[in-house]
Amino acid sequence: MRSPVFLSALILAATLPLAASAQDAPRILSVAGHGEAAAAPDQVRVTAGVTASAATAAAALSANNARMKDVFAALAKLGVPEADIQTAHFSVSPQYAGGANNEPPRLSGYQVTNQVSVRLDAVAKLGPALDALVRAGANQMNGVDFSIRDTRQLLARARADAFADARTRAETYARAAGVTLGPILSISEGGTEVRPLRAAAPMMMAAKAVPVAAGEENVSADISVVWEIH
Repeated sequence: MRSPVFLSALILAATLPLAASAQDAPRILSVAGHGEAAAAPDQVRVTAGVTASAATAAAALSANNARMKDVFAALAKLGVPEADIQTAHFSVSPQYAGGANNEPPRLSGYQVTNQVSVRLDAVAKLGPALDALVRAGANQMNGVDFSIRDTRQLLARARADAFADARTRAETYARAAGVTLGPILSISEGGTEVRPLRAAAPMMMAAKAVPVAAGEENVSADISVVWEIH
Protein backbone atom coordinates (compact mmCIF):
# COMPACT_ATOMS: atom_id res chain seq x y z
CA MET A 1 0.00 0.00 0.00
CA ARG A 2 1.40 3.39 -1.05
CA SER A 3 2.00 5.99 1.64
CA PRO A 4 0.05 9.29 1.84
CA VAL A 5 3.32 11.18 1.21
CA PHE A 6 3.87 9.27 -2.03
CA LEU A 7 0.31 9.96 -3.24
CA SER A 8 0.63 13.67 -2.42
CA ALA A 9 3.84 13.82 -4.46
CA LEU A 10 2.05 12.28 -7.44
CA ILE A 11 -0.80 14.82 -7.24
CA LEU A 12 1.66 17.72 -7.01
CA ALA A 13 3.64 16.45 -9.98
CA ALA A 14 0.44 16.16 -12.05
CA THR A 15 -0.67 19.72 -11.27
CA LEU A 16 2.66 21.44 -11.88
CA PRO A 17 2.48 21.33 -15.73
CA LEU A 18 -1.04 22.76 -15.63
CA ALA A 19 -0.01 25.64 -13.40
CA ALA A 20 3.05 26.33 -15.53
CA SER A 21 0.92 26.24 -18.68
CA ALA A 22 -1.52 28.81 -17.23
CA GLN A 23 1.36 31.10 -16.29
CA ASP A 24 2.95 30.79 -19.76
CA ALA A 25 -0.27 31.65 -21.64
CA PRO A 26 0.09 35.07 -23.33
CA ARG A 27 -2.03 37.98 -22.23
CA ILE A 28 -4.10 39.25 -25.15
CA LEU A 29 -6.13 42.25 -26.26
CA SER A 30 -8.91 41.66 -28.82
CA VAL A 31 -10.21 44.74 -30.68
CA ALA A 32 -12.77 45.22 -33.48
CA GLY A 33 -12.22 47.68 -36.32
CA HIS A 34 -14.57 49.24 -38.87
CA GLY A 35 -13.71 50.88 -42.19
CA GLU A 36 -15.66 52.47 -45.05
CA ALA A 37 -14.97 53.74 -48.56
CA ALA A 38 -17.37 55.46 -50.96
CA ALA A 39 -17.49 56.26 -54.67
CA ALA A 40 -19.99 57.32 -57.29
CA PRO A 41 -21.77 54.42 -59.04
CA ASP A 42 -20.81 53.67 -62.62
CA GLN A 43 -23.77 51.55 -63.75
CA VAL A 44 -27.51 51.40 -63.13
CA ARG A 45 -30.40 48.99 -63.52
CA VAL A 46 -33.95 50.18 -64.19
CA THR A 47 -37.14 48.11 -64.17
CA ALA A 48 -39.83 49.36 -66.55
CA GLY A 49 -42.72 47.98 -68.53
CA VAL A 50 -46.24 48.24 -69.86
CA THR A 51 -49.62 47.54 -68.31
CA ALA A 52 -52.56 47.29 -70.74
CA SER A 53 -56.24 46.56 -70.10
CA ALA A 54 -59.01 45.35 -72.42
CA ALA A 55 -62.34 43.53 -72.37
CA THR A 56 -60.70 40.21 -73.26
CA ALA A 57 -57.39 38.64 -72.36
CA ALA A 58 -56.44 38.38 -76.04
CA ALA A 59 -57.10 42.06 -76.64
CA ALA A 60 -55.16 43.11 -73.55
CA LEU A 61 -52.24 40.90 -74.56
CA SER A 62 -52.26 42.28 -78.11
CA ALA A 63 -52.22 45.88 -76.86
CA ASN A 64 -49.44 45.11 -74.40
CA ASN A 65 -47.33 43.35 -77.04
CA ALA A 66 -47.61 46.31 -79.43
CA ARG A 67 -46.41 48.78 -76.80
CA MET A 68 -43.65 46.47 -75.57
CA LYS A 69 -42.30 46.24 -79.12
CA ASP A 70 -41.96 50.03 -79.05
CA VAL A 71 -40.17 49.78 -75.70
CA PHE A 72 -37.67 47.25 -77.06
CA ALA A 73 -37.16 49.40 -80.16
CA ALA A 74 -36.43 52.43 -77.98
CA LEU A 75 -33.86 50.48 -75.96
CA ALA A 76 -32.20 49.22 -79.14
CA LYS A 77 -32.03 52.78 -80.45
CA LEU A 78 -30.24 53.78 -77.25
CA GLY A 79 -27.67 51.07 -77.94
CA VAL A 80 -28.63 48.77 -75.06
CA PRO A 81 -27.47 45.20 -75.89
CA GLU A 82 -30.06 42.42 -75.82
CA ALA A 83 -27.96 40.66 -73.17
CA ASP A 84 -28.62 43.59 -70.81
CA ILE A 85 -32.42 43.32 -71.13
CA GLN A 86 -34.26 40.65 -69.13
CA THR A 87 -37.95 40.00 -68.51
CA ALA A 88 -38.59 40.69 -64.82
CA HIS A 89 -42.35 40.17 -64.55
CA PHE A 90 -45.27 39.05 -66.72
CA SER A 91 -48.87 38.56 -65.64
CA VAL A 92 -52.44 38.31 -66.97
CA SER A 93 -55.03 39.28 -64.36
CA PRO A 94 -58.83 39.31 -64.56
CA GLN A 95 -60.46 42.58 -63.50
CA TYR A 96 -63.76 42.77 -61.61
CA ALA A 97 -66.33 45.53 -61.12
CA GLY A 98 -69.44 45.93 -59.01
CA GLY A 99 -69.85 44.06 -55.77
CA ALA A 100 -71.82 46.83 -54.05
CA ASN A 101 -75.12 46.30 -52.26
CA ASN A 102 -74.38 42.59 -51.79
CA GLU A 103 -74.19 42.09 -55.55
CA PRO A 104 -71.56 39.62 -56.73
CA PRO A 105 -68.61 41.20 -58.61
CA ARG A 106 -68.65 40.73 -62.35
CA LEU A 107 -65.77 40.20 -64.71
CA SER A 108 -65.06 43.52 -66.46
CA GLY A 109 -61.91 42.72 -68.40
CA TYR A 110 -58.28 41.68 -68.21
CA GLN A 111 -55.01 43.39 -67.42
CA VAL A 112 -51.65 42.31 -68.85
CA THR A 113 -48.37 43.50 -67.32
CA ASN A 114 -44.95 42.99 -68.88
CA GLN A 115 -41.85 44.41 -67.19
CA VAL A 116 -38.18 44.23 -68.13
CA SER A 117 -35.01 44.84 -66.15
CA VAL A 118 -32.52 46.94 -68.12
CA ARG A 119 -28.86 47.33 -67.24
CA LEU A 120 -27.17 50.54 -68.39
CA ASP A 121 -23.37 50.60 -68.47
CA ALA A 122 -23.19 54.29 -67.56
CA VAL A 123 -25.17 56.39 -65.11
CA ALA A 124 -25.30 59.21 -67.66
CA LYS A 125 -27.59 57.05 -69.81
CA LEU A 126 -30.32 56.80 -67.18
CA GLY A 127 -32.05 60.12 -67.84
CA PRO A 128 -32.29 59.64 -71.61
CA ALA A 129 -33.34 56.01 -71.11
CA LEU A 130 -36.20 56.92 -68.78
CA ASP A 131 -37.34 59.61 -71.17
CA ALA A 132 -37.19 57.23 -74.15
CA LEU A 133 -39.06 54.49 -72.27
CA VAL A 134 -41.91 56.81 -71.35
CA ARG A 135 -42.13 58.16 -74.89
CA ALA A 136 -42.24 54.57 -76.19
CA GLY A 137 -45.27 53.77 -74.04
CA ALA A 138 -43.83 52.39 -70.80
CA ASN A 139 -46.26 53.22 -68.02
CA GLN A 140 -44.62 51.23 -65.23
CA MET A 141 -41.34 52.30 -63.53
CA ASN A 142 -40.71 50.02 -60.57
CA GLY A 143 -37.11 50.47 -59.59
CA VAL A 144 -33.80 52.23 -60.24
CA ASP A 145 -30.74 50.59 -58.67
CA PHE A 146 -27.27 52.15 -58.87
CA SER A 147 -24.16 50.05 -58.37
CA ILE A 148 -20.39 49.92 -58.87
CA ARG A 149 -19.14 47.51 -61.49
CA ASP A 150 -15.94 46.54 -59.61
CA THR A 151 -15.80 47.11 -55.84
CA ARG A 152 -12.40 45.49 -55.24
CA GLN A 153 -10.46 48.75 -54.86
CA LEU A 154 -13.11 50.22 -52.56
CA LEU A 155 -13.12 47.05 -50.49
CA ALA A 156 -9.32 47.17 -50.18
CA ARG A 157 -9.56 50.74 -48.87
CA ALA A 158 -12.32 49.79 -46.44
CA ARG A 159 -10.28 46.86 -45.12
CA ALA A 160 -7.20 49.04 -44.66
CA ASP A 161 -9.30 51.61 -42.78
CA ALA A 162 -10.79 48.84 -40.64
CA PHE A 163 -7.32 47.64 -39.63
CA ALA A 164 -6.16 51.20 -38.90
CA ASP A 165 -9.25 51.69 -36.76
CA ALA A 166 -8.52 48.49 -34.83
CA ARG A 167 -4.89 49.51 -34.24
CA THR A 168 -5.90 52.98 -33.01
CA ARG A 169 -8.36 51.46 -30.56
CA ALA A 170 -5.83 48.88 -29.38
CA GLU A 171 -3.18 51.56 -28.76
CA THR A 172 -5.71 53.63 -26.79
CA TYR A 173 -6.67 50.69 -24.60
CA ALA A 174 -3.04 49.66 -24.12
CA ARG A 175 -2.04 53.15 -22.91
CA ALA A 176 -5.03 53.29 -20.58
CA ALA A 177 -4.17 49.86 -19.13
CA GLY A 178 -0.43 50.58 -18.83
CA VAL A 179 0.61 47.78 -21.17
CA THR A 180 2.35 47.61 -24.54
CA LEU A 181 1.22 45.90 -27.71
CA GLY A 182 3.14 42.86 -28.81
CA PRO A 183 2.85 40.83 -32.01
CA ILE A 184 -0.49 40.24 -33.70
CA LEU A 185 -1.82 36.77 -32.96
CA SER A 186 -4.80 36.71 -35.33
CA ILE A 187 -6.86 38.78 -37.76
CA SER A 188 -10.38 37.78 -38.77
CA GLU A 189 -12.89 39.51 -41.02
CA GLY A 190 -16.41 39.91 -39.72
CA GLY A 191 -18.05 40.81 -43.04
CA THR A 192 -18.35 43.34 -45.83
CA GLU A 193 -21.33 45.33 -47.09
CA VAL A 194 -22.17 47.48 -50.12
CA ARG A 195 -24.98 50.00 -49.74
CA PRO A 196 -26.07 53.46 -50.93
CA LEU A 197 -24.41 56.17 -48.84
CA ARG A 198 -26.03 59.48 -49.74
CA ALA A 199 -27.75 61.15 -52.67
CA ALA A 200 -26.16 63.84 -54.75
CA ALA A 201 -28.08 66.86 -55.98
CA PRO A 202 -30.36 65.98 -58.90
CA MET A 203 -28.84 66.81 -62.28
CA MET A 204 -30.11 66.84 -65.83
CA MET A 205 -28.41 63.99 -67.66
CA ALA A 206 -29.42 65.34 -71.07
CA ALA A 207 -31.60 68.04 -72.54
CA LYS A 208 -35.25 67.49 -71.60
CA ALA A 209 -34.35 64.18 -69.98
CA VAL A 210 -35.56 62.98 -66.60
CA PRO A 211 -33.45 64.45 -63.73
CA VAL A 212 -31.82 61.72 -61.60
CA ALA A 213 -29.63 61.65 -58.50
CA ALA A 214 -26.89 59.01 -58.58
CA GLY A 215 -25.52 59.57 -55.08
CA GLU A 216 -22.71 57.31 -53.86
CA GLU A 217 -22.23 53.66 -53.01
CA ASN A 218 -20.62 52.79 -49.68
CA VAL A 219 -18.45 49.72 -49.05
CA SER A 220 -17.73 48.75 -45.45
CA ALA A 221 -15.55 46.13 -43.76
CA ASP A 222 -15.34 44.85 -40.18
CA ILE A 223 -12.41 42.96 -38.69
CA SER A 224 -11.24 41.63 -35.34
CA VAL A 225 -7.53 41.75 -34.39
CA VAL A 226 -5.92 40.02 -31.44
CA TRP A 227 -2.64 41.39 -30.01
CA GLU A 228 -0.33 39.91 -27.43
CA ILE A 229 0.28 42.45 -24.65
CA HIS A 230 3.20 42.88 -22.27
